[in-house]
Amino acid sequence: MVRALGIVGWSGSGKTTLLTALIPALRARGLRVSSIKHAHHDLPLDKPGKDSARHAEAGAEEVILASARGYALFSYRAEPALPELLARLRPVDLVLVEGFKGYEIPKLEVHRPSLGKPPLWPSMDVIAVATDEKPADCPVPALDLGDAPRIADFLIATLGLNENAQTKER
Repeated sequence: MVRALGIVGWSGSGKTTLLTALIPALRARGLRVSSIKHAHHDLPLDKPGKDSARHAEAGAEEVILASARGYALFSYRAEPALPELLARLRPVDLVLVEGFKGYEIPKLEVHRPSLGKPPLWPSMDVIAVATDEKPADCPVPALDLGDAPRIADFLIATLGLNENAQTKER
């Protein structure tokens, strides 16, 4: 079974910034990490007119575009559910998921009170809140949003990733 962690929060709260800081912090501890990002807006999957896009226009359900730098899989079916996407990934220790907040996976909320948006934790089950200003009435651990190494340590302990992680002196 794939271990996944949702990174949730309002737009502009710093989810992507935290996620891109957590990946190297987790990798430095010996963990293999992948990510999934949900886009809320319609965006083209490929460049119109390119050969790979023409394959899709001709009716291919999926197209793989490969090069020396890696590959991308474009699927032209209905928007997939998170379990389908998780099943497509190679085995890793943890998949960080940005978006897909309606799924029953552990979640870390990114909350910045300065945005003027209410926290999600009163209405959503989260394991902790990464924030730049500690909330007074938060029932879960409040972690310093700017300290990705400590957040990584918290996630390793809380999600039971210890057997794969290498302890780092701080």
